[in-house]
Amino acid sequence: MKKVIKTKAAPAPIGPYNQAIFAGNTLYVSGQIAIDPETGDLLTDDLEKETTQVLENLKAILTEAGLNMNHIVKTSIFISDMNNFGKINEVYARYFNSENAPARETVEVANLPKFVNVEISAIAVKY
Repeated sequence: MKKVIKTKAAPAPIGPYNQAIFAGNTLYVSGQIAIDPETGDLLTDDLEKETTQVLENLKAILTEAGLNMNHIVKTSIFISDMNNFGKINEVYARYFNSENAPARETVEVANLPKFVNVEISAIAVKY
């Protein structure tokens, strides 16, 4: 059985999809970009702030589902420029320590929604 997760603490989807879906004990979180859910503004002027907003949006969805960042078992990071990998990784490390960090991949892509610099999706497990 699947359950749709929605929260106003993260940006509304910009297409025909949901913020997250619980299937059993597994939560699949759609890719998040740096839209401030309170203002609707896209934050792309500063890569550190952009990455922080992406992770805060992800965190808000997890919270709505009754989970936290420690429940994440896998992330997928999509970036528009691999030269930004180090800066994005610095912010990412504030949310996950190396001892219990989730599995992940980081992929450079030609374009992302709204031409952002970074998008992150996640899979979390309720245990």
